[in-house]
Amino acid sequence: MKKYSIILVSISVLITAFASCKKSYLDEKPYSSYTPLTLNDSLGFEAAAVGLYNYESTILTYSSAQGWPSVWQVGTDVANATANQQGIEVPYYNYAQLTSTDGAASYIWGKYYSLINNANIIIASVEDPSNTKLGAKGKSAIDAEAKFFRAYAYNNLVTLFGKVPLVTAPLTAPKTNFTRASIDDVNSLIVSDLTYANTNLSDLNAGTSKLNAQGKPVGRANKYMSMQLLAEVYLRMGKNDLAEQQAQAVITSGKFSLIKARYGVRAGGTGDYYSDMFVYGNERRAQGNSEAIWVLEQENPSSVVGGNTDNAQQRRVWGAAYYNIAGMTICDSLGGRGIARLRLSNWVLYGLYPNGDMRNSQYSIKRRYYYNDPTNAKYGQMVPFTGPDTLYKICPSTTKWGAFDPNDTFGYAMIKDFMMMRLGETYLLLAEAQVKQGKTADAATSINVLRTRANAPQVTADQMTLNFVLDERARELIGEENRRQTLMRTGTLVERSLRLNSGDAQHPTTGLADKNMLLPIPLSEIQLNKDAVLEQNPGY
Repeated sequence: MKKYSIILVSISVLITAFASCKKSYLDEKPYSSYTPLTLNDSLGFEAAAVGLYNYESTILTYSSAQGWPSVWQVGTDVANATANQQGIEVPYYNYAQLTSTDGAASYIWGKYYSLINNANIIIASVEDPSNTKLGAKGKSAIDAEAKFFRAYAYNNLVTLFGKVPLVTAPLTAPKTNFTRASIDDVNSLIVSDLTYANTNLSDLNAGTSKLNAQGKPVGRANKYMSMQLLAEVYLRMGKNDLAEQQAQAVITSGKFSLIKARYGVRAGGTGDYYSDMFVYGNERRAQGNSEAIWVLEQENPSSVVGGNTDNAQQRRVWGAAYYNIAGMTICDSLGGRGIARLRLSNWVLYGLYPNGDMRNSQYSIKRRYYYNDPTNAKYGQMVPFTGPDTLYKICPSTTKWGAFDPNDTFGYAMIKDFMMMRLGETYLLLAEAQVKQGKTADAATSINVLRTRANAPQVTADQMTLNFVLDERARELIGEENRRQTLMRTGTLVERSLRLNSGDAQHPTTGLADKNMLLPIPLSEIQLNKDAVLEQNPGY
């Protein structure tokens, strides 16, 4: 009997235990987190703001389609695809294949709208009156940083696609009734965001301090980034006097100066001061680059976990595949392993630079190769230019993306920083604004600042046209700027590409037409938008 009593008591205890269990018993109660659960305090907002830089980095370092950097260069005036083209860039030189199902257009559309949504989440949270954990100064600083990125993303979208949907609040559920806002409405938001950012983003200390006045790393947003972007926006809008004011404000701030002397990690070695800017370890303001306005910093993932968001392909795309020549080996002095998925156009290589221009020196554009394998009988001799070798194996190429990582001699990832904005471009934006106002003497003065730095011949007012400014942008910013976007912004993609780069090439530019001044709205977006009409761009 006693035995049965124990069993009954045990059953009773179990029944009581099960009866007392509730679903809430399974609810997770984390006591710490790597990410903010809600945006209501300084740590949460700081993590969310850093995420905006991370997200932009994922766009630049996209590697699933290794020809991604080529999309923005080939089929323009500055570059052609080679035998090592990957596929995603094909419709951007063979324009007949650029349709509404294009992968690159769809990718960039989705990425920038994701960046906008992330910025909107921060903006809505920081502007919520119930948020009392941040002071007024802290709120305005975070708000300005998020608004800079929202304006940056919208400026890219409107330049590439024209009219686009305007989303100013976080999307928390599926939405299927988007319509394309007018360009004026999109511009109005961009200008409003950047005007706010100009006032509320941090300033910079003079010199090369590692921190700005608010104690944040100099890689974070500052008001001069916003001014530079606003200058570009005003140029696109045709408000050239306002663009001139913004560019002048950056130049006269006293925070930046053109590099005119050797510096940094290669100061005592071969090279020149212009090419020093693009040496790994020299690109950041904290590393001595007084010209840097915005540098998107990357770290070597072999030493900093998570230091690189993906595996950037810029070195492989821009650098020559010299190691495919018998007697050549991969080395640091040749920039590591490139694949030459693009080749500089003949116009750039043979018609762009005047004699003596430092930007065309052997340290900036590599034009000669020498056998460097000591076991080869031709060691030390110059590699001859024969046949197709010059099209990608030893084609002349910019050195701006060259870098050698001894932990990755195969050279899959590119570990250099991204020079997003620098003072050299500010002078070019200024000159463009001046040319468009008929201030050709002032424009020549602005261009001559760069030419003096480059030891290039001076120019005169009667040479100043928009085309000349775009030529000078190529001389100064080859390998840095998104050339396609610049030509689309200035309305010159078709004319310049056909005039300067439609001749002999392994993959020549074909099928380019006026409709290509804008990219196609992705068909998938149109089809998913079932409750409203999302119009396609003409011709697609």
